[in-house]
Amino acid sequence: MTDLAIARLSDRALIRLSGPDAQHFLQNLVTADIGEADRTGAASAALLTPQGKILFDFLIYKDGEDYLLDSPAETAADLLKRLTFYRLRAKFELVALGEDVGVFATWGAAVEPDAALLTVNDPRLAALGQRIVGPVAALEDAFSSSLTSLADYDAHRIRLGVPEGLKDFDYSDVFPHDADLDQLGGVSFRKGCFVGQEVVSRMQHRGTARKRFVRIISETPLPEKGTSVTVDGKSVGTLGSSATFGGTSAGLALLRLDKVHQAKDNGSPLHCGDALIQVEIPDWATFTWPEQSAAD
Repeated sequence: MTDLAIARLSDRALIRLSGPDAQHFLQNLVTADIGEADRTGAASAALLTPQGKILFDFLIYKDGEDYLLDSPAETAADLLKRLTFYRLRAKFELVALGEDVGVFATWGAAVEPDAALLTVNDPRLAALGQRIVGPVAALEDAFSSSLTSLADYDAHRIRLGVPEGLKDFDYSDVFPHDADLDQLGGVSFRKGCFVGQEVVSRMQHRGTARKRFVRIISETPLPEKGTSVTVDGKSVGTLGSSATFGGTSAGLALLRLDKVHQAKDNGSPLHCGDALIQVEIPDWATFTWPEQSAAD
């Protein structure tokens, strides 16, 4: 895509962390290396359960001496409460920003609006474009000729094969490897401890991630989120979000890669609901099709 497109991400909310201990607090809690945000302005991250499953996923922006967390609005209050629980005596403040300050995504071309508080490249994947934070009214006015919809942004994200919490998976249900966080810069395996680190590091070093979010393609409309992907009537995974591009539907699905590989080798068709599908590993991924497993 070469034409500039800009969408207000009205389903996102912002939390500000400010104070001398903010960097140390985040570095010891979340999956990302906060030094990456310090160096580049942004990082992808998650807060995990002690068992290593994703409790929240979000982006982190460096704003002067502060940090901004860009999270789903639906769970922003819960994230703020959980961060407060972990805060203890650390010297920093947590503040939820109001709806007058919002997040915009831009792709197809770079922009630097005067009204923006900050502009960063999306830390997950360069092709996703930029994230811009600033006053909603001023940015909507500045972007009026290029504004598109939140649905168009999600279609752009789905086309690229990038999953997001709540839209593709429920919190506390999946590991970072399942959601491709290790592939999209969301997990540091070198920085040291974080909540759930032992489980995630073990999966990394043993190569035991059997499920991954990958793209599925169909010539017919895909069903609703949560529908099973099946081979010969047996489930091999679950559909997340989906979108339609012209006459083709695309979606993100969390699949057992060994079972899908076996089906492809055997020439067995895969279905999602009634839709016949093809499965693709995104071109940015470093994982490949594994050998068939005897385990279910």
